[in-house]
Amino acid sequence: MKKITRIITYMALLGCAAMTPSCKNFLHEDLITARSTQDFETKEGLDGLVTGMYQSLKFHFNYEWAYTTTNYGVDEFSVGGDRGQQVWNSYDAGLNSMTGDVATIWNNMYGNINTANIVITNIPLYYGDAPEKDVRIGEGHFMRAFDYFKLVKQYGGVPLKLTPSTLIELEFTRNTEQEVYEQIISDFSMAYDLLPPTPAQPGRITKWAAAHFLAKVYLFRASELYSSWNSATRESDLEQAVNYADLVINSGYHNLAEDFRDLWNFTEVDGPNENLSEVILAAQFSDNVATQGRYGNQIHLYYPSVYQNLTGMQRDIPGGREFQRMRSTDYALDVFDRVNDSRFWKSFKTHYLCNRPDNAPGWSAGFAPSPDLVGQPKFSGGEESIRYIVNDAGDTRYTSPDPLKADPDLPTNIDRRAPHMFVRYFAGEAENLHGGHGNYEASRFVALSKFADGSRISVASQFGQRDGILARVAETYLIAAEALGRLGRYDQALPYINRLRERAAYKAGEDRSFHSDGGVAYKNNTAANTAAFVAYSDRNTYFESNNIPETDVSTLDQLRLTGVADIFNSTGDFYDELGAASEADKFLHFILNERSRELMGELMRWEDLARTKTLVKRAMLFNDEARPLENKHYLRPIPQSYLDAIHRDGRPLTPEEKAAMQNQGW
Repeated sequence: MKKITRIITYMALLGCAAMTPSCKNFLHEDLITARSTQDFETKEGLDGLVTGMYQSLKFHFNYEWAYTTTNYGVDEFSVGGDRGQQVWNSYDAGLNSMTGDVATIWNNMYGNINTANIVITNIPLYYGDAPEKDVRIGEGHFMRAFDYFKLVKQYGGVPLKLTPSTLIELEFTRNTEQEVYEQIISDFSMAYDLLPPTPAQPGRITKWAAAHFLAKVYLFRASELYSSWNSATRESDLEQAVNYADLVINSGYHNLAEDFRDLWNFTEVDGPNENLSEVILAAQFSDNVATQGRYGNQIHLYYPSVYQNLTGMQRDIPGGREFQRMRSTDYALDVFDRVNDSRFWKSFKTHYLCNRPDNAPGWSAGFAPSPDLVGQPKFSGGEESIRYIVNDAGDTRYTSPDPLKADPDLPTNIDRRAPHMFVRYFAGEAENLHGGHGNYEASRFVALSKFADGSRISVASQFGQRDGILARVAETYLIAAEALGRLGRYDQALPYINRLRERAAYKAGEDRSFHSDGGVAYKNNTAANTAAFVAYSDRNTYFESNNIPETDVSTLDQLRLTGVADIFNSTGDFYDELGAASEADKFLHFILNERSRELMGELMRWEDLARTKTLVKRAMLFNDEARPLENKHYLRPIPQSYLDAIHRDGRPLTPEEKAAMQNQGW
């Protein structure tokens, strides 16, 4: 096993500082092949070192660890047709301290922490009096805090290493969660004081990013996971969360995008959606293939469901490479008011267009609309070929083509439709999405489309080029609302919630037929008639799925909360199923549902459910495979590779000492 200091030094010198910097715009995208520690005693070398730290932000969007540690085993997503990483969802015995991504997160965070330590230590000594000196130190403090925040959320108390590692060091002990949080707050506070309100170059960190994460850190520290020790600071932490959130919201620098769609309507690298003021911090990816690093942004791979094996379809750039890892749950679909809340339709993909017309299915004699259509294609290139209906239990409009599932008193009707039809529930059957009812299945589900990346250079390419959002001001609003609600000031929380709901609500005259496809996705498809694809790209299943006439226009008032009572008497927020009786419990589950509606799939759900200690209840209720255990699965195991490498008093740890350093239950 590699010793931890060797891992740290390798990551600092190669992974973060010297190899393939590829943050766009403000970074020189030249391949640097070698550096030594002496370079970090010059202004030029330290500037390069700081630039290299930004590379670490891309790690959170690079590969399997991005979703396994954040979106598996929760209420929003379960396992799709590819079960290669299912242990993170099921929490079965295969998830242990030897699991690969357990150590991957640990090693990469400590690698960048060591880089930050070099920056914080060396800039006062070697940088001179350049005007950006304080900013560079602020960037170092921000990155160190950011990475320790990730570590404490995943592992609990971890070793605090605040000086550079230049020699082999083997003696490490775990600090307490309290100590780690104190250091995180100290570093983010220093960053807030030193960083500018506007970046010198696009993509650099500002004081508002530090303020956002300070608000988030204070909220986390005040949460249930730390109830054994946070009572003395809980109320003041919640006040601080509101204060720092308000600093961001009222700064004038970060405003909500006018339309929720704007966040995900990716048209080109560095396009409008990547320059929205709503975005506070993003990992900067570029279209420079030579410097994209080992992975690129791969989040687009994990959410799509399979479409290529249906007649009339083949894999293409707009549909994506369907790794089918993240299957949306019933909860993910039903937590939305799908009539009034546009966020559902602007976050999920419910229809696909034919891109292989020569293989389109033909009408059979039993279901053709007219005799002359028997044997003729059901649809042509660019027309709708797949339709997902997101209906409610008890909807009697659809009956299955499978006679074993169909109501014998009703005629089978799905095959009378031109597209391949996938429907959740059938007449007379109970709500049970994946228990044999309906024709959704492990590989056929309504897929999140927020991260679709039509900029990829080929159908087979895994390397996406769009930026990865790490913080946006919509979450800042939710942080303030949650903190105020936890303080019992529900009336003060309401305006923050309503501001997001006002943005989310369909507006009078808004075209509700829009379907999110990742923006550029259908516009660069060459597998079928491009004009036809563009013509059909704004059609979706909104009206049919919601069983309302197209002339129906709902008002904003149907989504806005008119009073505090709306929170505690909210329909569709699963209070009965979750056993939420008190106002405090109802508000907690309400705000978690609000976070789902706004932040669905944005790589933070497991950490939210763990810190609120709602993971077991919500995962068991809404995820058909997740079986987390109380008092164990709120933290990940400490990596075995770390425990095997460190020493105590000049000798390796004994098995008993390793067990004592491990998290509870692992």
